[in-house]
Amino acid sequence: MTLLQIGPHAVQPPVVLAPMAGITNAPFRTLCREFSGGKGLFVSEMITTRALVERNEKTMQLIHFDATEKPRSIQLYGVDPDTVGKAVRMIADEDLADHIDLNFGCPVPKVTRKGGGSALPYKRNLLRSILREAVANAGALPVTMKMRKGIDDDHITYLDAGRTAAEEGITAIALHGRTAAQHYGGTADWDAIARLKEHVPEIPVLGNGDIWSAEDARRMMRETGCDGVVVGRGCLGRPWLFGDLVAAFEGTGTGGDASEEYAQPTLKEVAAVMLRHATLLGEWIGDEARGVIDFRKHVAWYTKGFSIGSEMRRGLAVTSSLDELDALLSELDLDQPWPAGADGPRGRTSGRNRVVLPDGWLDDPYDCAGVDAGAELDTSGG
Repeated sequence: MTLLQIGPHAVQPPVVLAPMAGITNAPFRTLCREFSGGKGLFVSEMITTRALVERNEKTMQLIHFDATEKPRSIQLYGVDPDTVGKAVRMIADEDLADHIDLNFGCPVPKVTRKGGGSALPYKRNLLRSILREAVANAGALPVTMKMRKGIDDDHITYLDAGRTAAEEGITAIALHGRTAAQHYGGTADWDAIARLKEHVPEIPVLGNGDIWSAEDARRMMRETGCDGVVVGRGCLGRPWLFGDLVAAFEGTGTGGDASEEYAQPTLKEVAAVMLRHATLLGEWIGDEARGVIDFRKHVAWYTKGFSIGSEMRRGLAVTSSLDELDALLSELDLDQPWPAGADGPRGRTSGRNRVVLPDGWLDDPYDCAGVDAGAELDTSGG
């Protein structure tokens, strides 16, 4: 495998943790990084530029990195070029991160209805202005971007957006092979990733979508020619997937030798990771109960496929202390092996939806009227 270079940062194996709101906070990044042996790139959850510039308390916590995180990677969401530029300059001047990623891929209505996320690349001039301001204010920091194919099948934007990014000095592009209308349904279009790589050969292109296993990652790179992969929903409840990815890319075999190193944890081993995850969340938040409560959303992902009764599953999903979580986990049949089929799809799988857009958004791809600071969320996430 060739080395993935993000500015001055060598990423080997060429694997990136996708930013996921409410998921890829410091504790989860710690788990993924530990399983990978520190190899790869692990991006923060999405940060709203206005909230960062205004030093929102929640946002300032979200951009906290563990001392062992190198490089520190922040994903920003913004729709106003001036605010994006100020946020990037703040990160560069105050040494808050080593790499900045820009979000143009979020498909959720609260983002697209204001012209943000995956709706924004349709406005060609606005996209160029944001990219230009970000690169101009980043100093020595590399700036990358993540996007989708477009709004829907009738409004495909990724090739135009990719060319603009290359012209404006973006270091690398990640493409999720779905439109905003698809959300997370259907099958990711890996052919689009291949077309983007052919369209902008001068910068790295990373592929995203339907990577559920280490073999999926290797297959995507073989079939598309992309320079690296971005893994999102595939690692939900499976932070050890990053260990599999390291084995896949650094193993000596073509599937045999490497696959022997892939993790298939018993329920006892999974339970230990669950307890550590909840503990890290409590330490990060500064409150054990709040940490365990935040962990609840991860329970179904970690336990997928294991033989656990519905009553016990409900109990695990309403715990509020580490002792309670530990006690319930100890009641399980912890000798269960890794379930067949548990490596498959997980997380959101919603199908096609109407994309919520500002009034008149599709009338003119070059007119940026109507996009203002109100299009940014008051707090980070999305």
